[in-house]
Amino acid sequence: MSGPAPAVAAVRVAVRRALADVPRGSTVLVACSGGADSLALAAGLAWEARSDGSWRAGAVVVDHGLLPGSHDVARDAAATCAALGLAPVRVVRVEVGAAGGPEAAARAARYAALEAVAEELDAAAVLLGHTLDDQAETVLLALARGSGERSLAGMRPVRGRLRRPLLALRRTDTEAACAAQGLAPWHDPGNGRGPVVAAGDLPLRSRVRSEVLPVLEAVLGPGVAQALARTADALADATEAVDAAAADLLAAAALPGPAGAPPAEVVLDVVPLAAAPAAVRRRALHDAAVRSGCPAGALARVQVLAVEALVTAWRGQGPVHLPGGRVASRACGRLYLGLPGAVGDGGDARPHAQGTPGPRPDEHDDQHDDRE
Repeated sequence: MSGPAPAVAAVRVAVRRALADVPRGSTVLVACSGGADSLALAAGLAWEARSDGSWRAGAVVVDHGLLPGSHDVARDAAATCAALGLAPVRVVRVEVGAAGGPEAAARAARYAALEAVAEELDAAAVLLGHTLDDQAETVLLALARGSGERSLAGMRPVRGRLRRPLLALRRTDTEAACAAQGLAPWHDPGNGRGPVVAAGDLPLRSRVRSEVLPVLEAVLGPGVAQALARTADALADATEAVDAAAADLLAAAALPGPAGAPPAEVVLDVVPLAAAPAAVRRRALHDAAVRSGCPAGALARVQVLAVEALVTAWRGQGPVHLPGGRVASRACGRLYLGLPGAVGDGGDARPHAQGTPGPRPDEHDDQHDDRE
């Protein structure tokens, strides 16, 4: 008796490894858009849950409502998941805002929906269908934007309850797995695979996929996608080390907030900050700004450097204005990050020269264009 097709077996093994530490009896969900990646992953989870009996396996289908017929696409994806034996299967319609651009807004709405369903069902893990190709595109976009090492480290296999089992597999593997199992994936026109869409109208990530990576492969030879994914893996360990050191630095520098200050305000002692290595200090200041209420995707490197100048190049300058209506200011050897008018900003509304400009899209350090 012959076994499954190689691509089908590869997906199943990837799911098995990704769930190796998930306790028996736990609920595991898969985010399924109906595309080849998430559909192959849904089939792999259904098989592993059925053959092993360790997990209750369900699915979440997010309908962004951005394309004509999106309701029908979501309904068909849910029906396929149910036919695979996944239960429960939830379809969630989301409202996509405008913050950060259409792709970022859709991503934020999608992840919020996934987390909400996972919380409701007490799911131990939510599986996402990102592949090695997605990882390569993420790294290439981060390089082009001049992003920091967090973005260059790409998407991590595990982030909280989110897991990405397919990061070592190619998009061709998921397509082959669907074909071998008689599954008909939906082709998103935004990926250039559905109805004809002018190249200039495709999202940036889709243009990187369809135009840039093929040119790199033609000029540099095969293996560019794998090399970019290896870059992400190589940077991941270093990024985690800096993250840990930055967390320790924030803990050492943390001071009680002034009486009556907003709850999100962060107050830090500048002495340990000034003594820390620059990379650790900047990461700590970035995280402190986010903790004070700055949107992570909108916080640019130039703004973090302006906050750092309050620590390392103090000349009595005024506050640094940050995204989300926050400010950073210094007074009496303390760094304050929070809403304007809190103790420490001195009532001085003068923006620091380096903190005035808003972030450009290519300056975002923490922005991943994750796909489902």
